[in-house]
Amino acid sequence: MATRRKKKRGARRSGKKLGSVLVKPSGPDCNQSCAYCFYSGKQQMFDSGGPRRMPDDLLERLVRQALDAAGPEIAFCWQGGEPTLMGVEFFEHAVSLQQRHRGGYRVGNSLQTNGLALDRRWARFLAENRFLVGLSIDGPAHVHDRYRRRRSGAGTFARVSDRAKLLLDSGVEVNALAVVTDYSVDRAAEIYGVFKELGLRHMQFVPAVEPHPYDPTRLAPFSCPPEPYGAFLAQLFDLWLADFAGNEPTTSVRLFDSVLYSYVGLEPPECSLLAECGTYLVVEHDGSVFPCDFFVEPGWRLGDLRAERLADLLDSERQARFGAIKSALPLECRDCRWLRHCRGGCPKDRLVRGDGERANHLCAGLKVFFEHADKRLRGLAERWRATRPELAEDARRARLARSSDGSRKIGRNDPCPCGSGLKYKRCCMRSPAGH
Repeated sequence: MATRRKKKRGARRSGKKLGSVLVKPSGPDCNQSCAYCFYSGKQQMFDSGGPRRMPDDLLERLVRQALDAAGPEIAFCWQGGEPTLMGVEFFEHAVSLQQRHRGGYRVGNSLQTNGLALDRRWARFLAENRFLVGLSIDGPAHVHDRYRRRRSGAGTFARVSDRAKLLLDSGVEVNALAVVTDYSVDRAAEIYGVFKELGLRHMQFVPAVEPHPYDPTRLAPFSCPPEPYGAFLAQLFDLWLADFAGNEPTTSVRLFDSVLYSYVGLEPPECSLLAECGTYLVVEHDGSVFPCDFFVEPGWRLGDLRAERLADLLDSERQARFGAIKSALPLECRDCRWLRHCRGGCPKDRLVRGDGERANHLCAGLKVFFEHADKRLRGLAERWRATRPELAEDARRARLARSSDGSRKIGRNDPCPCGSGLKYKRCCMRSPAGH
């Protein structure tokens, strides 16, 4: 009888390469009660009767399979819920598994956390293993504590801002992750200023767009209104530009960095600005695999890590169908002058209109932003090409050198196309897939 030969690492069928995997080792469990949290509603999907925790055997299977599906490099993005509920020992084990199985792969890690459980041991571990930490912080105390509270109702800003200082003092790279709500949308300058005072020079702003819990035809009251969101981005953009030192930005705002990619002529690192979705996978604590953390839903479950391979799920027909949803745009998007820069935004922000079309709730705000920033973004792109001809040539080659699945080919040690002057691995590649 014929025997089945063991498959060698990397000997997989040709197809997409997994550049990042978003892991939720504690599922939707959290030690905080945020009013706008979209993931707390996933509790009913994983009714385990107790704490949700990824076991060690599943963790090892995840690491091995992620490396098998990867290209030359891969990023593990640890999120939740709140991933620090696993304890630092879990992540020490994860890093040891990565080192054991990595072969010639380059492996990076990021951790998205509310910061409440962090202490000096955590900070030492994160610094020694070069984790990028996405710290959830919405702004000054009155903004942050508006919606981000402990289960007791107490605010969390004092603890989180203190943990930000601990991480930075310990040499950890920290990215501020701020949710923009109905309350914070008029406070761009105040939020930006507080982040700078705390030493948080890398920032990501995520607009809250969630359905009303009792009426899915309406938005939840904390959701970000479109036109004010555009004004928020416009003011933030002016503050970002004002902080340039010569031709170099001294502050990184992920959206602006990513948009500048499209002006230079490259695909941006932020998935919401790509033509299609499906660029990464989400692995839940029980091994369930999904195409996106905003679509952890029974209808979009791709499979089970215990029974199927990540490489096959990444290449699956259902994953392809999910990716194609983003390119199904209403007529006004297809005719919009800003389409090549926004690509219709994130599908999670698309609401069903009276005519049955799904349109981006934030569309009017994005138009406000692009009308405000377009001339200066074009100027930045032109200046970048003129002052760095060798980098412009790298960008041109990267634009032309596309693999069969259309992914960009920018090496981690290549100059970052956003114009920062840093290597790609130290700039836009650093940002977590953070939502």
